[in-house]
Amino acid sequence: MEQNDCMSKPGRLIPVAVACILAVVQSVYSQAGTTPAAQPTTAGHAPRPPMPTRDPHTPGYVTAAELPDGSSPSPMKNGNFIIGPTHTPAPELADPNRPLDGNVVEFTMSSEDSKYFPGIARDPDSHPTPDPDNSARLLGVGTHPQPYVRKVAVYVPKNYIPGSEAPFIVGADGPDRLLFAALDALIAEHKLPSIVAISIGNGGSDAQGSERGLEYDTMSGRYAEFVEYEVLPAAESHAHVKLTGDPDGRTVTGNSSGGSCALAMAWYHPEWYHRVLTYSGTYVNQQWPWSPETPDGAWGFHAQLIPHSARKPLRLWLEVSDRDLLNPNTMRDGMHDWVLANERMAQVLAHRHYTYQFVFARNAGHVDRSVREQTLPEALEYVWQGHKVK
Repeated sequence: MEQNDCMSKPGRLIPVAVACILAVVQSVYSQAGTTPAAQPTTAGHAPRPPMPTRDPHTPGYVTAAELPDGSSPSPMKNGNFIIGPTHTPAPELADPNRPLDGNVVEFTMSSEDSKYFPGIARDPDSHPTPDPDNSARLLGVGTHPQPYVRKVAVYVPKNYIPGSEAPFIVGADGPDRLLFAALDALIAEHKLPSIVAISIGNGGSDAQGSERGLEYDTMSGRYAEFVEYEVLPAAESHAHVKLTGDPDGRTVTGNSSGGSCALAMAWYHPEWYHRVLTYSGTYVNQQWPWSPETPDGAWGFHAQLIPHSARKPLRLWLEVSDRDLLNPNTMRDGMHDWVLANERMAQVLAHRHYTYQFVFARNAGHVDRSVREQTLPEALEYVWQGHKVK
């Protein structure tokens, strides 16, 4: 794979790597017509600058096969692929009005019943600033207790046999209707086994100091434990299903911070999950509170954890878009480029001989719905390859 100083050094980016990032950003901004329109101004805030369009052939990015426009990589192939710029929904998702063959059961969970996440929110008068002695650490984030009620939706396939152990997929930021539609169609076509889906709403808000940020951006197994001991038993009870304990029959998925959370669930608890599927994964430094054990947050996945840990029994599918996020915060720590982070993920996964497929989408933004509509069925087929009902 192609490699330069931006990608070759483990750990936190050194000055030459930061210079490489800035050079890439300056280059892509200088190309006429490569950026979308600026995002609208929110009350009391300056407009966020438009995200630059990154070139998948940038030096230091992984070498990838460029596919014909409109096509997706085969679920039978590993490696790196470039798709777009046209994103047409896959046949399984071409009809947004297609009724599900399966059934969706919804219920709510309250923070007052949780031993893991009793609920927090950022104080309205907080003024977060980078630590002058450690740009990876954000100071001044005040929080207070705040209860939540989250929605959980469980998709049960039509051909589920009551009492049987079902393979399943857990998803963040639910309910995810697109996930249910893709599974329903693929199961009907006999391209997937009879898979139950548990789509879990987050606890509210976003980023440092929020409940969602605490759940998704923390580098630990805590969210996986919350799911295992509180969500899954509730899902089994409400939907009248029995979920497998076999980690090979369990997939976790998510978008953005939900994506880095998905990998954290499998990384810290591989005895529970062997399969991971992410879109625009936040493999950057969003963790709060700062931790000396994982000082770079989810950036540490590709900087330290994966390259320096024994290989885990994981199969991964991941995607990033050419207009994905770039440092939309005050930290400027060199660890907030979503495209670079996902490129580094693909590089380190290949180096450590993981089974993975990485998709770079042209003409797309952060967690782009049109890209999901094009690729989600193929991604599900890929990530479930090799599964055998025990």
